[in-house]
Amino acid sequence: MKTSATLASIALAGLLAAAPVTTTAFAADEYNVSNGLTAAGAPLGLHGVDPVAFIKLGNRIEGSAAHTAVHDGVAYYFASAENMKEFQQSPSAYLPQNGGFCTFGVSVGKKFDGDPQYAAVEGGKLYVFLNEEIFKAYQKDRKGTIAKAESNWRKIEHKAAADL
Repeated sequence: MKTSATLASIALAGLLAAAPVTTTAFAADEYNVSNGLTAAGAPLGLHGVDPVAFIKLGNRIEGSAAHTAVHDGVAYYFASAENMKEFQQSPSAYLPQNGGFCTFGVSVGKKFDGDPQYAAVEGGKLYVFLNEEIFKAYQKDRKGTIAKAESNWRKIEHKAAADL
């Protein structure tokens, strides 16, 4: 019994190794996503927080896997079917800026985790930050940080975080 389970594991590993890789580099490069895949078959963006609710209410509201939309290979959770539909109609209006990476990090040319617990909505756009300390640094020069991040994002968007 143990031998057949081991052989099955080896066979499965061989099949997975031989399978063509069709994933794009988005998960590591352009979007800050969780490790692993959601039931929708895509990695989770924005730590599962509903981006529509966040922008509309300025508040962090957890989404539900029952309301999942996949955009550009990233799954987003929503608190309601209405929010999911609104996102699907205009994803760019609700996506976190800088691929969901820490805006302050991007402003200095790095890609750090963007935690929605430390976030701001500025000009109708969602910006996330690594932690409380970084969020406080951002608050000292909001416009300058955002401007630097926008400029740097164009340069680093398609680069792996480890290469920065």
